[in-house]
Amino acid sequence: MIDIIWFLLLSIVLFSVGLLGVITQTNGIRILISIEFMLNAANVNFIAFNSYYGLVDFTGWSMALFIIAIAAAEAAIGLAIFISVYRSFGDITLGNIFSLGEASEAE
Repeated sequence: MIDIIWFLLLSIVLFSVGLLGVITQTNGIRILISIEFMLNAANVNFIAFNSYYGLVDFTGWSMALFIIAIAAAEAAIGLAIFISVYRSFGDITLGNIFSLGEASEAE
């Protein structure tokens, strides 16, 4: 059996890449993908600790499935907002998202 430290290192790398993407990117799609990386790091942690402690009640698995459902809803809402921004401005950047209300008032 693989030691839990490898799963924790994988989770740290995934979360770090996601956090770096959220901090440095200005494109909305890239930020959304970075958030997905961070949520997957949490999933790896839940399943690793569930397997390590030998829990029989599948607590880690159920939490991971819950996070996957939340991530799917977040992606659907985020993509709907990005489509609206792209239709209004032709580009998906954070500056355009903040001025979306101003663009609809000007029309």
